[in-house]
Amino acid sequence: MHAITSEIASQPALWRKAADMAPAVAGLLPAPGEPAAAIGCGTSHHIARAYAALREERALGTTDAAIASELSPHRSYRRVVAISRSGTTTEVLRTLEGLRGSIATVAVTAVPGSPVASSAGHTVVLDFANEQSVVQTRFATTTLALLRAHIGDRLEAAIADGEAALARALPVQPSEFRQFVFLGQGWTVGLADEAALKLREAASAWTEAYPAMEYRHGPISVAGPGTLVWAIGPVDPSVLAAAADTGATIVDEGTDPMAELVLIQRMAVELAEAHGLDPDRPKHLTRSVVLP
Repeated sequence: MHAITSEIASQPALWRKAADMAPAVAGLLPAPGEPAAAIGCGTSHHIARAYAALREERALGTTDAAIASELSPHRSYRRVVAISRSGTTTEVLRTLEGLRGSIATVAVTAVPGSPVASSAGHTVVLDFANEQSVVQTRFATTTLALLRAHIGDRLEAAIADGEAALARALPVQPSEFRQFVFLGQGWTVGLADEAALKLREAASAWTEAYPAMEYRHGPISVAGPGTLVWAIGPVDPSVLAAAADTGATIVDEGTDPMAELVLIQRMAVELAEAHGLDPDRPKHLTRSVVLP
């Protein structure tokens, strides 16, 4: 069995654990009304985007999300949340070092004592969500579970949906498609990008992701019978209807978006195996990007 398979299966239990620990770390994360930013790279950036959008939707304060190397020096924040599974990502580390002494910082990481953990003012350690696979699954969703619980989301339905996503058959046979498109709205736009990244990393698939209302502004032109269009969370029905008119197959599960990611992670592994690829060790990738 691939490591990623067991890591995917562990997620709902870890979401519960993260939700339980949220009150204990509440003082380290942005307080209501506090202007904040969330940073990361790759998957961690997608989770940062989802968190930032959710926090603003809940009217908890202005929240930006940025790729770690692109955090604007022209904005003012009270706190920066840095997400890094390994705690060694160069861009995250450099940004934290540049903020030291000027802005409160907190790192969310799987590795205590890592360079990122040591450079942040405070650290939230999710070592129980660490992974062997290069491809991130459970650390990302467990981080999001923690951040959702912190801003007041109740996760019982998400956990139940996640458990169901592990037990049921995939809604489609992934090898039947040549193109995979993921659509989101609001806080799930970042998760749509994360879904596309999983298939790209694990299975070298042709994947795209868009804010749902943008899909008709050009990208839909390449859709057809070999296209899968998957809605992450609620998506305007007219967009899905337009995609269906091209001959594309539509998946609109209506479950919690984190549970949707579980299904998509499983699909990425199945597609990788069908293509003779190792989903734990994607080509050209390492577990952490550490620059000279």
